[in-house]
Amino acid sequence: MRSIIQGAAALALAALFGQTATAQDYPAPVPLADGAQAKIESIVKAEGPLRIAYMPPATEFAYYIAIGEGIKSVAAKKGVEVFMLAPQSGADINGQMGMIQDVLTQDVDAIIFGTHDEGAAAPLLKQAIDKGIAVVMINSDIPNFPTPIDGVIGYAQRKGTHKIADWATSKVGDAQVKVGIIEGQPGYHSTERVGGFKDGIDGKANLEIVSSIDGKWNVEGGNTAAMDMLQAHPEIGLIFAANDNMAIGASYAAKALGRTDLLILGNDGDTAGLEAIAENTVSATVNTVPFVMGQVALNVTLDALDHKFPGGWVEIPTEIVDKDTVVPVLQAPEKLYPQPSKKY
Repeated sequence: MRSIIQGAAALALAALFGQTATAQDYPAPVPLADGAQAKIESIVKAEGPLRIAYMPPATEFAYYIAIGEGIKSVAAKKGVEVFMLAPQSGADINGQMGMIQDVLTQDVDAIIFGTHDEGAAAPLLKQAIDKGIAVVMINSDIPNFPTPIDGVIGYAQRKGTHKIADWATSKVGDAQVKVGIIEGQPGYHSTERVGGFKDGIDGKANLEIVSSIDGKWNVEGGNTAAMDMLQAHPEIGLIFAANDNMAIGASYAAKALGRTDLLILGNDGDTAGLEAIAENTVSATVNTVPFVMGQVALNVTLDALDHKFPGGWVEIPTEIVDKDTVVPVLQAPEKLYPQPSKKY
C-alpha cells in the first residue's frame, strides 16, 4: 500500500536511504508558491491502460536516463505504458519544445518532464494542464514554475551544493585555496547549484573564487572549462562542477595536466561519478539518487491521476559521498542505473 510519509523531509531521508521503506513511500509534499499549483481535481484519468510521456531535457545525460529507468521499473509493475521523448542535446531547446507539441496531439494521461528552459516550456505545458493531462516536473525544487503544474519532484538544489561546500571547507581547513567553478548552461539549475556552493563558502576568507565558466552540463564541456581555467589559473586547488558529467570532464583535464593535487567536486550521484570517486579521480559528489527519484516521480504521478496527491513539491533527500563512503553506495544496485562496471 502506497503512503505519503508525514513529517520532516529528514525523516524521509532516513527512509529512502535506509532499508525499511521503498520509493512507494514519499515525503509529504511542500506547497508550491501562490499561483503555481494546478488543480489536481482537474486531471482527467481516461478509462483503460494508462499512457505516460517521460520528457527529460536530453538523452545525452546519464542522470535523466537513470530517472527514466526508475520510472520504468515502477511502470512495469503497475502495467503502465511509459515512453521517453527527448532531444539528444540539452542545448536543443527548440527540439524539446517541438516534442512537447507532438505529445499534446497524442493520447497521454500524464507528462513527466524536465527542461532547461522553463519559460519556453510553460505555454505548452499550460495546454497540457488545460486538457486535463497530469503534469509533473522532475529534478527540480522550483516553487514557482511559470505556469501552474501538478507537482515537482526533486532535491533541494541549493541546500545540496551548500552541503558539499561544507564538506570542502572541512577538508581544506585554514589553507589558502583558489577555487574554480564549472557552471551549467544558464538557467534555474545552474543558478541554484552554483549559488548553494557560493553560499557555503561565503565568509571563508581562505577560499577565493578566481574563475567561473559554463561547462555545458556535459563531460566535454567540463573538460574544456577545466582545461581553460587551470591553464589561466594554475594556482587553482579546488574545482566545483554543477554536475557529475562536468566533474568527470574536469578530472580528465587534471590528468592531462598532471594535476593530482586537486579537489574536484560534483553533483548528482551518477554511477559514473560514483565510480570516479572510488577511483579517486573525483573527490566527492552530492548523491541525489536519480533512479529512486524516478520511482517516486511515477508513484506521485499515479497518485495525482487518482486525485490522491494533493500537489506540491516532494523532496528527494541527498547525501555527500566521498572516498570513505562510496563503496556502500556502489554496493546497492537497487538504487543505481546503470549498474557499476565491476563489483565493489
